[in-house]
Amino acid sequence: MTSDEWIAAFAAEIGAKAPEEAEIAQVLDLAAVAAHASERIAAPIACWMAGATGRPLAEMLDAARVVAGEGVSDV
Repeated sequence: MTSDEWIAAFAAEIGAKAPEEAEIAQVLDLAAVAAHASERIAAPIACWMAGATGRPLAEMLDAARVVAGEGVSDV
């Protein structure tokens, strides 16, 4: 099963809309920032926390970059 197939099946199983390509890219960017700034375990936890807020992914990526010391946020 490919990742796209798995994501689609998981989305269907939980009654959610599968993420669009741009959303997937933002989630992967968020995971990369978290994993490279800390231990790798931070990546899935940061993604879960971001999703739980209901706030835009771009805003969460910006916040992750601030925590990692990579940028300034206006959040």
